[in-house]
Amino acid sequence: MAFEHSARALDLRARLLTFMRDEVEPAEHLYGEEVATVARTRRPPVLEKLKARARAAGLWNLFLPGDHGAGLTNLEYAPLAEIMGRISWASEVFNCSAPDTGNMEILALYGTPEQKKKWLDPLLAGEIRSAFSMTEPEVASSDATNIRCTIRREGDEYVINGRKWYTSGAMSEDCKLLIVMGKTDPDNPNKHLQQSMVLVPRDTPGIKIVRDMKVFGYDDAPIGHPEIVYDNVRVPVSNILLGEGRGFEVAQGRLGPGRIHHCMRLIGCAERALELMCKRAQNRVAFGQKLGDHGSVREDIAHSWCEIEQARLLTLRAADKMDKDGNKEARDLIAAAKIVVPAMAARVIDRAIQIHGGAGVSQDTFLAEAYTYARFMRIGDGPDQVHLSQLGRQLLKRYG
Repeated sequence: MAFEHSARALDLRARLLTFMRDEVEPAEHLYGEEVATVARTRRPPVLEKLKARARAAGLWNLFLPGDHGAGLTNLEYAPLAEIMGRISWASEVFNCSAPDTGNMEILALYGTPEQKKKWLDPLLAGEIRSAFSMTEPEVASSDATNIRCTIRREGDEYVINGRKWYTSGAMSEDCKLLIVMGKTDPDNPNKHLQQSMVLVPRDTPGIKIVRDMKVFGYDDAPIGHPEIVYDNVRVPVSNILLGEGRGFEVAQGRLGPGRIHHCMRLIGCAERALELMCKRAQNRVAFGQKLGDHGSVREDIAHSWCEIEQARLLTLRAADKMDKDGNKEARDLIAAAKIVVPAMAARVIDRAIQIHGGAGVSQDTFLAEAYTYARFMRIGDGPDQVHLSQLGRQLLKRYG
């Protein structure tokens, strides 16, 4: 692969860096204050203002290839996602935040014209948000064949019954759409043809929020990760995505790009942690020396830089392979990146926390929240063990 980004990517990168520096970074603390006081269940006012400015600046839907978005390749998008990843909520400013990105991608790929008009268009405009409802508390949902939620057809409707959790985004009042995965054909001998996905409006009767799940004590307001019960929830049969029994196909179309996008953002997150580590090491004195004069601190900084660079190269290679040969052919590299990057980011952020001492685990830096994100992503979109097992199996077939 070529290690020089395209002129288009470099131009967007420069504009995005300027926008982040001038608009987003100065608003970081205000965002937190508004979430804590006036925006527990809806997007904060400062975010609305920033979104309008970003769209006016042409920094909008950068993640989505083709006619719906900026038309960037995965490789071109990588440095942009990395910049957005420096602040946990910044990607929403540019309408590039999960889970909406994945949901927009599958609606663009698999949605009917009617589904696109009703749901994709307002998502692309940043008017609404959405959630992806797949994981269940009673089963190991990393193996989606275990899913118990049922989607049963009755005449012109599907009836949905089941319990989900960590449905990220569904606590927000701005969330208007849930994409739900369940079984339409539980007795099919092919376990990968049992599942389907349906579009469920958030205000449909029978949807019950049980509780908001916290991650290391964070509730991620106003987004949230609720546990949801679907109790005889009815939607028209026209709400099916792609067709009955094609849920796995839709999921694979969604999860490949989603996984690599998380890796891109986590690299930016780790890069920011490294920068904070270096500043702290230069300005903090312990035992008569700057922290940066201590050999162990220098080693932590050097290891962190090396690991970030390695993870970035792997992520870029995976993105390049996706662009050239498609997501399926790039699955081994995607799995490798998903294994490597969250663990790398957690290590780097942990070192930064250690150098910051008490401040590192406080609300005075972004480090504690960043560590939570990095650690969670060793589980989210498939735990490490699943990716390691699948990658190992593929390598045995190739070389064994």
